[in-house]
Amino acid sequence: MSLRIVALNAFLPGFRVVHDFAKRNGHEPALIVTLPETGRYGAPDPMVAGLPDGMNVLITRKLKAVAAPVIAALQPDVLISAAFPRLIPDEILAIPKYGAINCHPSPLPAGRGPTPQRLIYEGDERVGATVHRTAAEFDTGAILAQRIGPLPEDLNGAGLMQSWYTLLSACLDEAVPRLVAGDPGEPQDPAGASEAPFFTDAERLLDLTEPSHTIRRKAAALNVTAPTAQLKLDGTTHQITRTDRATTTTSSTPGTILETHADGWTVQTADHPLRLTRG
Repeated sequence: MSLRIVALNAFLPGFRVVHDFAKRNGHEPALIVTLPETGRYGAPDPMVAGLPDGMNVLITRKLKAVAAPVIAALQPDVLISAAFPRLIPDEILAIPKYGAINCHPSPLPAGRGPTPQRLIYEGDERVGATVHRTAAEFDTGAILAQRIGPLPEDLNGAGLMQSWYTLLSACLDEAVPRLVAGDPGEPQDPAGASEAPFFTDAERLLDLTEPSHTIRRKAAALNVTAPTAQLKLDGTTHQITRTDRATTTTSSTPGTILETHADGWTVQTADHPLRLTRG
């Protein structure tokens, strides 16, 4: 069955998850609804410029007054949101024939909110993804598919993003047929719910007295959508775009610069040296 899909996306990687799902399953992306703002996920995002030629795009903040009648005229079968930082009004949720679902990169009900990578920052050694029915509140609807995997071998922002793409793609392949079949999904357990607010300025500052894996995990979480990890060396704050295990076995006091490179440093942490790349 070919489905007419309307997608709500404000971040290009979120759009790609939905678009690639539609393409590999023979569905029709009838419309992309996005917002005029840029940088909602940490950096200017070329959302519209990155869309395929010929894609129908609606750019608006007025979801009820503008988006709802346009979507209704298209008579979509399914509505899919991914990385869309606005509550979707009932006037839109009631339109698609089979319903509306949302892609969220966390093992819901844990990690609700705008910064699901906070779970990894705070110590989760897993990458999770969930597709759920869209409800009145963010990330609270019944679950139609969920995947959980280990942290990627490339423990950096790009590695986490690729893991989420893979997991969310698998979730959509399961969730949409369940949605079309009328499956209500599994209600989320409120006892397991947690919120994932934005990172604070203090949280973006890496601490070289922590173990190397902790630093890498935090830097990866901070750099998922754009490089925001920071390091203070010799009184200057630097942006750190990447971390890697260093080949050197030298041991010294945490925070000691072991080597200086054209694009960063090798520094001592609480256990192993790390190679830090600066922006």
